[in-house]
Amino acid sequence: MNPNKFSGRIAIVGAGAVGGFVGGKLAAAGYDVTLIDAWSEHVDAIRKHGLTIIEPDGEYSIPVPAMHADESPSLPPCSLDIVFICVKLYDTDWATSLVSHALKRSGCVVTLQNSLVESIVASRVGWERTLGCIGSGMYVGLVGPGRIRRSKKTVKNGACVFYVGEAQGPLSPRVEMLADMLSQVDTAQATDNLWGLRWSKLVANTMTSGFSAVCGFGLKRTFGDPACCRVMLGLAAEAIDVGAAQGYETENIFGVAPSVWLEARAGDASALDQVMAALNAQHQLVTEDAVSGTAQDLKKGKRTEVDFMNGFVAAKAADLRVSTPLHAEIAQILRRIEEGRDTPGVQHLEGLEALCGSGPKGA
Repeated sequence: MNPNKFSGRIAIVGAGAVGGFVGGKLAAAGYDVTLIDAWSEHVDAIRKHGLTIIEPDGEYSIPVPAMHADESPSLPPCSLDIVFICVKLYDTDWATSLVSHALKRSGCVVTLQNSLVESIVASRVGWERTLGCIGSGMYVGLVGPGRIRRSKKTVKNGACVFYVGEAQGPLSPRVEMLADMLSQVDTAQATDNLWGLRWSKLVANTMTSGFSAVCGFGLKRTFGDPACCRVMLGLAAEAIDVGAAQGYETENIFGVAPSVWLEARAGDASALDQVMAALNAQHQLVTEDAVSGTAQDLKKGKRTEVDFMNGFVAAKAADLRVSTPLHAEIAQILRRIEEGRDTPGVQHLEGLEALCGSGPKGA
């Protein structure tokens, strides 16, 4: 329980799948956590019954304070030591503004989100109070008010789930403390390569989330289908090209080095074996009910994060004159679906597979 004896106040802004799961686990470990969310029914359910977390090995409820977003002005000034931002990427500025008045001068805001949004947070609270956290392989979903499901089996000594780093500057004691704290949720490490890890997480997300959603597939089917694996390989290689063009030291994706993904795209048999083994390992880890965040958004009729995911990669690629036909096509399909001009389905898979390997591979 609370092994590093941190006694400060923590707020989680966005208590959905990721924020709720992390906040609930931290509260269960003895930390002083308040969940803040805009969904009234969700907040009310947590207040009445606690936060229920459903995992493959059981279900349990955790008592944790919850606050509606509209109530955030009531937070006392300079009362929060750590704020985790866990909202949709397009809500980052709004979420940071909700609690910036309550953040201590010595406090920090941690972006526990996908993509690269640290500059948005820093514009509100300053770079010196901005940290980044990458969460990989959680496979969590908000399945009802006050109820979060994790569709992944617990793996002892598995791949690291959380990486924490300074948005600017080297490793620091607060980064080490945060990594220790998050180890109560799942495996966690401090890093001095936040941007390289950010990009590797973006590669993984843009391989899976939007792609599985446009095809209408769950994640288990996506990782297990040979045609899907070919498209995911192409998506990975395109995004790795864009990261390299920006000078990022992209780290392993699903445990496989970026160079191996590129060699696999070029047809190297050994590299292909490594990539397919990594994708098969994900297939074994996820449960049948696992669906991507983008698929969850489409099902709920919500706006997706396409402009911060595949659309972001495609836009950066265009600026850098790197070819990314797969990312551009998935972004276009998702926008059509959002506008009601298209529907998710297997019909998209054939067209995407035809784009694999098309065009030049670099600038």
